[in-house]
Amino acid sequence: MRRWRPGFPLDAAHTLLPLRRGPADPSYRTTGDGAIWRASRTPSGVGTLRVLSHPGAGDVEARAWGPGADWLLDRLPVLLGSADDPEGLVLPPGPLRDAQRRTAGVRLTRTGLVMESLVPAILEQKVTTDEAYRAWRTLLRDFGTPAPGPAPGMWVAPSAREWALVPSWEWHRAGVDPKRSATIMRAVRLAPRLEEASAMGHTEAFDRLTAVPGIGIWTAAETLQRSNGDPDAVSVGDFHLPNLVGWALAGRPRSDDTQMLALLEPYRPHRHRVCRLLMATGARAPRYGPRMTPNDHRAR
Repeated sequence: MRRWRPGFPLDAAHTLLPLRRGPADPSYRTTGDGAIWRASRTPSGVGTLRVLSHPGAGDVEARAWGPGADWLLDRLPVLLGSADDPEGLVLPPGPLRDAQRRTAGVRLTRTGLVMESLVPAILEQKVTTDEAYRAWRTLLRDFGTPAPGPAPGMWVAPSAREWALVPSWEWHRAGVDPKRSATIMRAVRLAPRLEEASAMGHTEAFDRLTAVPGIGIWTAAETLQRSNGDPDAVSVGDFHLPNLVGWALAGRPRSDDTQMLALLEPYRPHRHRVCRLLMATGARAPRYGPRMTPNDHRAR
């Protein structure tokens, strides 16, 4: 067990929430006592981490099980945002600064595990979130490892070798089309090289990930936001984000990626952080046209 006292306001639940892939993610659970459970595959092996905040005492209690337990406990402060620097973003009075004040306890998490975030990000390419979450649940339960310790029905994602051994028909059964499964196959063959990106700076990490065919800027950003806690990793290519940014920052009902990046440029190197703050303001761009509809790849 470890106890850690952060030297800053901390909302552990919302700091770790981006790591959850849907409300039924087999690798992420919350329990009635307020604890957050995560099942991970670390460089030392599989591990389960339980995090419980004690706001009255001002500290966080963590327990871990499995071969990766010590690795997870040693990285607890970084996971909960100790390496983040939200004070580096100075905002003028207005909705953004108000959101920054309201969410002062929410930090950018940093797992240090690239493949853990890369595979589900690839699953989320060009499909609805429900489709991607269903595929993630199916694949973890069929090919993952039961989480060690008293984890509440949790599973650890497959290793790179285990991902590589998933048969083509099982990808199909999970609703994953050949393009996404092929991208995952290419990524897992390069897993050691891609994991090195967790220790790289913004540009070098993006270059390392996007060198793999099928991994574009959106997928790299969604990965590095979580593995590296990158405050500047903008999800270029997102279905909704350009319109949100354009509406909130310029009153423009429709925007493309180029216009979004121009509006975010003054906030570099905190562009991802600003996007999160814009979501926290409650701003919503007007919707036009049809929404993205689910595709059932299993019917093909």
